[in-house]
Amino acid sequence: MPEERLQKLLAQHGLASRRQAEQWIQSGRVTVNGETAQLGQKANLDWDQVAVDRVILSVRNQPRHQYLLFHKPPGMVCTCFDPEGRPTVIEALGDQFEGLGLHPVGRLDVYSTGALILTNDGNFTYRLTHPKHDVAKTYQVTLERPPTEQTLERWRQGVYLDDYLTRPAKVIRVNGNHEQDRQLLITLWEGRNRQIRRVAELLGHRVLSLHRLAIGSVHLGSLKRGAFRQLSPAEMGNLLAGSTDQS
Repeated sequence: MPEERLQKLLAQHGLASRRQAEQWIQSGRVTVNGETAQLGQKANLDWDQVAVDRVILSVRNQPRHQYLLFHKPPGMVCTCFDPEGRPTVIEALGDQFEGLGLHPVGRLDVYSTGALILTNDGNFTYRLTHPKHDVAKTYQVTLERPPTEQTLERWRQGVYLDDYLTRPAKVIRVNGNHEQDRQLLITLWEGRNRQIRRVAELLGHRVLSLHRLAIGSVHLGSLKRGAFRQLSPAEMGNLLAGSTDQS
């Protein structure tokens, strides 16, 4: 086994995504051979003792990777633990996945619903959330009042959020060109924090409901609210292949 960066080792053990692992390293939670680890450090579990919060990693205790599609209900938070005591997506899975290191790939805010992928494969998470892979996410959005065509065109072209120009988005009315339609289908190729709600607010609209229909080619279909299923190998392959088609 070759040496690997610590964040990759933690991700392979399903403990966290690479980004989360980097935060753990920076906060001093990770040690190598009894010494506090540094960001960028490498290790080999064949001869190095790597621990998180004093729990030692080993090649043999690496859990089997899981890849789930979950239909998130409203009122549930996309974290592994919530200090406010709100229900989490991990708790919704039940005891069968307890202790396996599952975490959400990306997030939906507490009020939003729909497709969410859960895994304990940190490398898979990294691949799906890295901007270069351009995995599309499709949402059905209901606004408080109908938007004008001019507003939709601004949304499609991108607007500035925190001095960052959002990437072009696909924004269409659910019922064709009916100008009184408050329902939109929105496809994004990026995932900034609460992006749809913030862009809508910037354009003078309030979002009443936000429901994610699909992540890449993986659709909720008939999956019931609060239920989950395993991703198929074909779905996983398509997700990892990503998509740069924004036509």
